Amino acid sequence: MEERIVDENLQPDDVFEKNIRPQSLDEYVGQKEIKENIRIFIKAALIRSEPLDHVLLYGPPGLGKTTLAHIIANELGSNIKTASGPSLEKTGDLAAVLSTLEPGDVLFIDEIHRMPKFIEEVLYPAMEDFEIDLVIGSEGKSRNIRIDLPPFTLVGATTRAGDISAPLRDRFGIIAKLEYYKEEELKDIVKRTSRVLEMPIEDQAAQELAKRCRKTPRIANRLFKRVRDFALVEGDSTITEEMTKNALARLKVDEYGLDNLDIEYLKSLITKFNGGPVGVETIATSIGEEPSTIEDVIEPFLLQEGFIKRTPRGRMATTKAYSHLKISHNETLF
Repeated sequence: MEERIVDENLQPDDVFEKNIRPQSLDEYVGQKEIKENIRIFIKAALIRSEPLDHVLLYGPPGLGKTTLAHIIANELGSNIKTASGPSLEKTGDLAAVLSTLEPGDVLFIDEIHRMPKFIEEVLYPAMEDFEIDLVIGSEGKSRNIRIDLPPFTLVGATTRAGDISAPLRDRFGIIAKLEYYKEEELKDIVKRTSRVLEMPIEDQAAQELAKRCRKTPRIANRLFKRVRDFALVEGDSTITEEMTKNALARLKVDEYGLDNLDIEYLKSLITKFNGGPVGVETIATSIGEEPSTIEDVIEPFLLQEGFIKRTPRGRMATTKAYSHLKISHNETLF
């Protein structure tokens, strides 16, 4: 499946995200409650001259978990070392990362739910007692060694909190769920991006991007970048509302943030299956996609926005879907 501009997951072209990432809690837009709580926890840890409790950040992709991890390190005045769950394949991989930590450092593990179970078990004493036990040597000549670690803070990020084992989850002192963003917050993020990238944007143009970015800052910034290209080539030095609407139409992102794949799914559900109920495998076959793509990529946003609903008998289109596609219920009865 080709990359979608409205996909929440990180794409190779999103490297520019690092350049516009806020560096402090004051610059970070949204997630107000989490932000204020973390501010208190950081100040308390600094007053006590202790490492911050381990932090677990969870929620859908693209909401700023990685950004928040870097901000936590900045606010602590510490360095951050990064790893990802899938990259930690051997105990030696984890030991190599942990051995580079200095006192007070932050270790950020993205996709922590994808860490192998045996790696997770090595991490437990590291989190609790700042030490790890390793077995070295070949079979018959192996021996255990204990490595003491400096006090550090682990920040874990996951899009699937339910996949994290209870023993690992219980070792985090701070657990925070990131929520989807409000339109006004997204508008502020777009305007901040325009200032950082030195490309002015009209107020209504920023509002238009905020409406169509599926409540996700990553998509808002990606759309801004694409619209900026159109403005530079076909417009002038400012991104206008008209230019934004024209560019998004050409990128096939509608007023709800739906793209061609979303529309194809809804049209198939309504016109081929009378709005459902119909099983996911049948829909997948009808539009030439894998069932996993339907469930993981297409349906979450359509469900969240009320375009479809899941029933024991299958997927069903809602009145909102019919209205959005301008199809009456009567048209699909025969």
